Amino acid sequence: MSSPTADWEKVGDRFYRKVQLYTAVFDQDLELDHYIVAGAPYAGAIALYHNEEKLHSYRQNHAARSSIDIYNCAGALLRRINWDKGSIKGLGWSEDERLIVVTEDGNVRCYNDLQGDFSQFSLGNGAEEKGVKSCRFWSAGFVALLTNNHMISVSQYDEPRPRLLAIPPAGTVRSWTLIPPSHTLSRSVEVLVAIDQTIHVVDPTESEDRMLENGPFTHISVSPNGRFVALHTEDGKVWVISSDFQEKLSEYDSKARSLPMDLQWCGNNSVLLAWEDEVHMIGPSGAVSKYLYDGRIHLLADIDGVRVISNDVCEFIQKVPDVTEDIFSIGSTSPASILVDAIDQLEKKSPKADEDIQLIRPDLAEAVDACVKAAGHEFSIHWQKQLLKAAAFGKSVIDLYNSDDFVDMCETLRVLNAVRFYDVGLPLSYEQLISLTPARLVKRLVVRQKYLLAIRISEYLDLPTDSIYVHWASQKVRVSTGDERGICREIVAKLTGKRGVSFEIIARAAYDEGRGRLATELLDHEPRAGKQVPLLLNMEEDEIALGKAIESGDTDLVLFVLLHLKQKLPQTSFFRVVSNRPMATALIESSARGQDQELLKDLYYQDDRHLDIASLFIDESLRQKTTGQQVDKVKLAQNALQDSKDNQIESKALEEAVKLLKMQDALEKDINEKFAGLSVHETIFKLTRLGYNSRAKKVQSDFRVPDRSAWWLRLRALVAKRDWPELEEMGKNRKSPIGWEPFFSEILGAGNTKLASIFISKCTTLPYTDRIDMWLKCGMPVKAGGEALKARDIKALEALKNQSSGSSGIEIERMIAQLRPKR
Repeated sequence: MSSPTADWEKVGDRFYRKVQLYTAVFDQDLELDHYIVAGAPYAGAIALYHNEEKLHSYRQNHAARSSIDIYNCAGALLRRINWDKGSIKGLGWSEDERLIVVTEDGNVRCYNDLQGDFSQFSLGNGAEEKGVKSCRFWSAGFVALLTNNHMISVSQYDEPRPRLLAIPPAGTVRSWTLIPPSHTLSRSVEVLVAIDQTIHVVDPTESEDRMLENGPFTHISVSPNGRFVALHTEDGKVWVISSDFQEKLSEYDSKARSLPMDLQWCGNNSVLLAWEDEVHMIGPSGAVSKYLYDGRIHLLADIDGVRVISNDVCEFIQKVPDVTEDIFSIGSTSPASILVDAIDQLEKKSPKADEDIQLIRPDLAEAVDACVKAAGHEFSIHWQKQLLKAAAFGKSVIDLYNSDDFVDMCETLRVLNAVRFYDVGLPLSYEQLISLTPARLVKRLVVRQKYLLAIRISEYLDLPTDSIYVHWASQKVRVSTGDERGICREIVAKLTGKRGVSFEIIARAAYDEGRGRLATELLDHEPRAGKQVPLLLNMEEDEIALGKAIESGDTDLVLFVLLHLKQKLPQTSFFRVVSNRPMATALIESSARGQDQELLKDLYYQDDRHLDIASLFIDESLRQKTTGQQVDKVKLAQNALQDSKDNQIESKALEEAVKLLKMQDALEKDINEKFAGLSVHETIFKLTRLGYNSRAKKVQSDFRVPDRSAWWLRLRALVAKRDWPELEEMGKNRKSPIGWEPFFSEILGAGNTKLASIFISKCTTLPYTDRIDMWLKCGMPVKAGGEALKARDIKALEALKNQSSGSSGIEIERMIAQLRPKR
């Protein structure tokens, strides 16, 4: 096996390595020189679109076609998007591998996966009139440069809000780039624009001239951490300065006669200057290393290095990680380097292995950690194994060592090696995987339809697998041409028992493909009604949706369906759908009662619910302002009951209500008092209290109010009026339908004990003891004693004596004496 340092190059005081990832990447007939190439971050997909500014040579089998071709890093075609929507001025990727296409007229398409599904929006702000000239992208957005030097930024793709930045000065823009918001103090995107001899920094509020004098600058590039800027001048020099333009860090003169094709950062430590087939790596302090290639190359920058793409090869150039350099650099005596040598000696069965271990025993834990970390940064499986063997050997000697990092690294390397395989084409570095996260890596595999690998990685790393199964099933319903029942059975069999799987998403995919029957069958396996119902409504399966909502017992969901059906269907059809569903009918009643009375009436008419209809009209009558309006509503209620044999009593009551309303209206006009809203009894009471006794008697006669009720109303009205003479006059009657006790109670309650006492003697049906109490309540103990004397109740008299004093006591004593036997 070749040395791990065989592909290292020393640039200044740093080592860089060029790792060959894949060979024979593109067909030799594919002329990369004629293509715009854009690579997704984290070793993602590569998009190719022919450069419209260059002529294509004619080839019989490969004529120039207007399409965007998406490849993986190994050169496998993932997707071809036919393009006829205008000239493309911006082609880039987001952090989550969404392809962004910006056309000259300012329209933007976001392809959310590699299957061709997209969303679209327009830049506005004059982009359509002036035209887009070029674009620059960052992980979450982009900036578009218009032909009039105006700039429009988009900072997110889910809810895009194009924003016009400050306007830079007029002049030819020689080159430009941007600093992402995450690396600026303002947390807004900043654009570096090379105009004339200087650079302007443009943000949303201002355009600031940095007062440089060494331009014009043909290329500008910002480091991944946003701290440094690389500038290329027309005379072939490369400057590296701080992003605040306060410090010049290095300068390099390429002495090239032609302008380079590209300028990119390799991590945060060096800059790559690329021509068609040559790359200069410029390190700190202007040190340089040169790489030559056989054909046209493109640079695809990433967070920790640069992918170099040509027809023949895909390579990754990066700074050698410090831990790797510490172990493998020539002459290294670090503990980790000695540990790696020890495992080599161990394999040779040499006793020097033990000597090496004893030599580094105080630093053995540190050496093990370094070997584990270095293994993660290796692309070679052989050297990964060697480093992990060294780590395993070292930790076996240590008494106490936490192996969690070792185990995690073994898992990570298994994942990295699996996705780096040419059939997958995701040559992630360890640092890229950490930034991307395993969950998002699985999502990339799913988009590439590498379902088995995605499931195995998810199970291996304890990640959820439901989205993988759902994507597989959704793709299957899109492309399968077999029997729909068979497709459904296959999907259900595969997904049965899988946690978190949403059949609604799969059914929606089937419906979008025009396979409504399959979508309906799939939805039967969705356990959540809240997911089933909206899609069923979209599919116009209204009755099934209502049935599912009712089965769920979720009243909010049922109301949602009912509202949808009410807006969609004619009223007769709406009522027919809900007529045999009691829960739906009850919910319509409860919601319509306070919001839509007309709907409630129509529902009652539909079901011949005459009494409920009448109740609605009565409720409405109570809210009317005039008696005439009230009468009209009550008549409508009466009419609703006329055809019903079961509600004749209610109909008669409504007839009398109309009669009462009319009478009250007449009374109001004659007496100028308000009677509307009063019952018959309340009307009689009010008339009596106002002194209209004859009118009260007429109301009693017209509405056949019993004498007993009439006497009660008259009694209370006169008491309330304090009409004592009239009450005394009533007491002269020989009989009372209500008896005389109520007269005593009501008058006594009003405070007139004298008049109340008149009615005690009329209460002949009461026991004498009650009359004694009544006399006492009126403050007449002697009269109470007379009742006891008549009953010959000496005990009652003695009790009264104890409660009395003065003349009353003497009189009661006399009564007691009458009852005692004489000696």
